[in-house]
Amino acid sequence: MAKQYKLTVETRELLSNKDLKNLRKDLQIPGVYYSYEGGNILFQISQNEIKNAIQSGANIFTVNVGGKDQNVIFKSVQYHPVTEQIIHIDLYGVDMTKTISIKIPIHYIGTPLGVTAEGGVLITNLNELEILCLPSDIPDNIEVDISEVALGSNIQAGDIDLDEKLELITLRDTALMSVTHVVIEEEPEVEEEGLEGEEGEEGEEGEAAEGEKTDKPADGTDAATSKDEGADS
Repeated sequence: MAKQYKLTVETRELLSNKDLKNLRKDLQIPGVYYSYEGGNILFQISQNEIKNAIQSGANIFTVNVGGKDQNVIFKSVQYHPVTEQIIHIDLYGVDMTKTISIKIPIHYIGTPLGVTAEGGVLITNLNELEILCLPSDIPDNIEVDISEVALGSNIQAGDIDLDEKLELITLRDTALMSVTHVVIEEEPEVEEEGLEGEEGEEGEEGEAAEGEKTDKPADGTDAATSKDEGADS
């Protein structure tokens, strides 16, 4: 049975961007409730209420919108790119008698054999699995035992033994994780003779540059130009 938590929200009017900023300064988060029957309602909710809801570990939430209690799930949560504070939330109303599509976190258990005994590296491709189920059957997470995965092997979505109340939506051949060989980057070989020759050329250029500085006349005339003029005369 999915955990439930009651949220306290307040309806609001459509606000301008400036009003939304002021709302957030007052530690209120704007949001939209989407009914499964169609239509939506604007609301606001306190930051503390959101934090308590997330910490509750609940999957289904009850809110009073439109004058009656509604069962909802978090459809999406938007975070500020710098402060990581929640800046907007969407709630999606659900019919407890109808199945819904939802992404559930994957909880990987154990360390692969291919890592501990064969020197491989664990590659995690997915952290969520999309399933279809009744709202009341939403699990907290989906456990996947990876302790027996050998080097060069993987676990695909279709390999997971789901509860009979859950239907897999993620493509069955999608790799959730794998164990691969360690990739060692080889440094390019450098021919020592060629390297010494290049260094020698750089040294000659450096000496010539020093010579030009030494031979430069006191009046600022370029040394090479001064020699040519002497030859012509």
